Amino acid sequence: MSTTELGPAFFLAVAVILVTCRLVGRLLRFLGQPPVVGEMVAGVALGPSVLGLVSPGAEEALFPQELRPILYVAGQIGLVAFMFLAGYEFRTDKLASVGRTAVSVSAAGITMPLVLGFGLATVAHHWVDIYPDGVSPLVGALFIGVTLAITAFPMLARIINERGLTHTRFGSVSLAAGALDDAVAWILLAAVLSLAGGGAGTFLLAAAGTAGLGVLLAVFVRLRTKALDWARRLTEEHTFLVVVLLLFLAAWYTDRIGLYAVFGAFSLGVVFPRDPVVTRAVQAIEPVSRIVFLPLFFTYSGLNTDFTLLSGGRMLLFTGACVLVAVVSKFGACWATARLLGERQEVAVRVGTLMNARGLMQLIAINVGLAAGITSPALFGVLVIVALVTTVMTSPLLSLWDRLDRGRNQKRTPAADPAGLDGAPRPAAK
Repeated sequence: MSTTELGPAFFLAVAVILVTCRLVGRLLRFLGQPPVVGEMVAGVALGPSVLGLVSPGAEEALFPQELRPILYVAGQIGLVAFMFLAGYEFRTDKLASVGRTAVSVSAAGITMPLVLGFGLATVAHHWVDIYPDGVSPLVGALFIGVTLAITAFPMLARIINERGLTHTRFGSVSLAAGALDDAVAWILLAAVLSLAGGGAGTFLLAAAGTAGLGVLLAVFVRLRTKALDWARRLTEEHTFLVVVLLLFLAAWYTDRIGLYAVFGAFSLGVVFPRDPVVTRAVQAIEPVSRIVFLPLFFTYSGLNTDFTLLSGGRMLLFTGACVLVAVVSKFGACWATARLLGERQEVAVRVGTLMNARGLMQLIAINVGLAAGITSPALFGVLVIVALVTTVMTSPLLSLWDRLDRGRNQKRTPAADPAGLDGAPRPAAK
């Protein structure tokens, strides 16, 4: 396909993607699912698992191999913009009241899935073919453990924002724990990639680069007042340009050090100055990035997902075991840790529910693993199912907890606060 042919092909592909995402999103909204779930399902539907199965010629005509790298790059724009907006909306003043709980929940939410996922992969390796040729079973098992340990922080933030839960205690705990969870998980993923590459260079680069990122962000915070004075003298167009430049530079930096572009975007959003002039420029990024560019990433992931490779009793059993381990280890560990720290049951169960969602970030991680040659197409499909199941179950579970709370609340005095969603945690039971 020539360069001049790629342009029209890209425009047609984007039109099909956007219409499909919107239609699937509207359909799933009646089932209580957020838009991001519709975009995930639509991405899979446009790939070999659905469209390719029904009409292989249509899939190839819409998404030829030469076009897919362009879809990937365009999807990255949506990812980094969304994570930047999530960071900008993240209230750091909430961390003081939830810091201890968030750190402990994050630690448990990483350790248990990592250990149980590693154990499952080690056992399964002997009776199901899940790794590409030449991949060490140790590296493969560690990769599965790390991907199960990831929390879908962008989706978690999106659900919390869309449901108006930003100022609840469980929302604050989940946002803080999810951010910590993913930061650590990506460092662990860098370590796995370094093992796969046969050297420690990748891990050392990630560790040193993270320290450098901290220094750069600290300098940026110190200069925020002067930067604001300068920004107020700029036109809105120039302010928007500066915001986009800083965003892309932050994304480039963290991608180069092996932490992936979205973490540079989120970190920059957290420390970015809150000011009406800056806020208008930041908000101008949101519509196009969310509506146009983000769905392209989901479709790119869907094009790499082929559920027909999961045929056979052993592979199906392994898929079910992965889903079970993912839910029990993440939800169970985060819920139990929150309860042990004195959080009310109503808060702890919601923290576990939100932390269990893996959607977007797990899709990113397994795409990295696929590009690095660590995961096979079959294992990619297994982990996509884990991401879909743990993501789809989030909203219905939150609605279930709300209904149960309302039922209990009707049996108590009006002045009681059974949910404890905004209050302090109860003392831990002795």
